[in-house]
Amino acid sequence: QISRMFGTVVVGVGIAGLARIRDLMNPMPSSPSEHLKLFGFVSRRSFGNINEAKQISLEDALRNKDIHAAFISTENRSHEETIRMFLEAGKHVLVEYPMALSAKAAHELWELAEQKDKVLHVEHIELLTEEYKQLKKEVAGKDLVKGTLHFTGSVLDENKSGFPAFSGIARLTWLIDLFGDLTVTSATREKQKDKNYSRMTVHFQTTNKKPLTWIEERGPGMRREKKINFCFTSGCLENFPEAPRSSVGLFMQDQNLFAKKLLGQVSKEELAAEKWRILRCLDLAEVIQQYCEEPEKIYS
Repeated sequence: QISRMFGTVVVGVGIAGLARIRDLMNPMPSSPSEHLKLFGFVSRRSFGNINEAKQISLEDALRNKDIHAAFISTENRSHEETIRMFLEAGKHVLVEYPMALSAKAAHELWELAEQKDKVLHVEHIELLTEEYKQLKKEVAGKDLVKGTLHFTGSVLDENKSGFPAFSGIARLTWLIDLFGDLTVTSATREKQKDKNYSRMTVHFQTTNKKPLTWIEERGPGMRREKKINFCFTSGCLENFPEAPRSSVGLFMQDQNLFAKKLLGQVSKEELAAEKWRILRCLDLAEVIQQYCEEPEKIYS
């Protein structure tokens, strides 16, 4: 029996937005997602309908009492403003990471959600991949000596996606989730404008004073790839463990988690741990950006 239904709207119809529309229209049978009902979508471009979903205006989405939740899939730069509008309008919010491009904004939005007693859920599909779940099992209980996570990918428009520490926060989330709290010891960034190339290198320390390095590298034609080298007292892990294919898509897993929160089925402890992790990663992203943007220190 389906008791509470939550009317939802998808804002932004890029790759993620289209996946959201698809998953909302085809919820997993007898999963929490069956409590979500897609009302329509909002886009700056004019579509009319996508499959059975109808396009509605932003004003309608904010005003309509039958819409209880918004899925925000716009470009990173506009997340903050869009989250704020929907929370102010008394709606629950699911947003793709990063939730904002500054730590201050993220903390303010979280406070606003708590004031309004609304769920603010930040998508972290990178923690839901089978590859990552296997990696986490593999790392559990081992003593880190040192490690590196190196990501490569194609060029991003930074005006839309933000500084690499924010657009690449999925990698930072991995490191925090695997190894606990981290401190930034240094961070630098190399840019070759003419080649459209960028490489950010961040050095961290774990609470046990062990070194971790995160490299975020992007350039034309670079393959989207993650390389790991984690050394433990028991030996080094240089390849991802074999992982099965999941039968449930990542966005659907995330959507189920959001629905569980709306239904009050996630424990206070889990919610608190997640809030800490999300805000901590955004705080660190900001510290990294400050390090990278500091003018070179000149020692006379």
